Amino acid sequence: MRIGLLTDLHANRDAVETCMAALEASGCRQWVFLGDLVGYGADPGWVVDFVRARVEQGAVAVLGNHDQAVWVEPPELTSADNLASVRWTRTRLDESQIRFLRDLPLSVEQDDRLYVHANAWEPDQWAYVSNPLAAKRSLAATTHWLTLCGHVHAPALYYEQGHSVSYFEPRSGVAIPLSSQRRWLAIPGSCGQPRDGNPAAACAWFDTDTRTIAFLRVPYDHTRSAAAIRAAGLPASFADRLERGT
Repeated sequence: MRIGLLTDLHANRDAVETCMAALEASGCRQWVFLGDLVGYGADPGWVVDFVRARVEQGAVAVLGNHDQAVWVEPPELTSADNLASVRWTRTRLDESQIRFLRDLPLSVEQDDRLYVHANAWEPDQWAYVSNPLAAKRSLAATTHWLTLCGHVHAPALYYEQGHSVSYFEPRSGVAIPLSSQRRWLAIPGSCGQPRDGNPAAACAWFDTDTRTIAFLRVPYDHTRSAAAIRAAGLPASFADRLERGT
């Protein structure tokens, strides 16, 4: 079975549709959404409805910090732009959409895999797995062979090697066999707002039969998504970052 992995969709309809098409073409028939369905982008209602429909058909979805912010007031240190995005998003979602986000679990266990948005050690505190030390902490908090998470807007793959954890930079479209003798943590990268200098949407697939993973970068019309952000009256910085991939 090949599972399509999307995270940090961030209300970006064009990116989601493009990634889904690429993953379906790669043979994916099951889906996992690793949080942050909303925030930054101009199409929160469409993305929530899209993911909700897939969950009703058996997909997995977990809660992200931007999803939680829809009904929980953000911390005082939240930037003015992010706060504006939260308040705007609230006005674009109806009660059933907000309820769907509120009901999302922080994490889901499936066979030898853990799905979580931020990390395994404190999934509700939203700390980033942005280096091998944080990956080691996350892996130490679970017994699962493979952890799949988001939150960091750049693709990454970490693996245990003895008592240490090493980082591997994935290449788009290259299938990577995951040894059963190691434990792994994979971050597909952001579908809706990449931040690694490449504006192409990011996603990944995992094959449960061959135990391989592949990270994909899928070009799409990010300038149109940026224009939609500006037209919606959202902070221009979100559109600027989308165009730069930063």
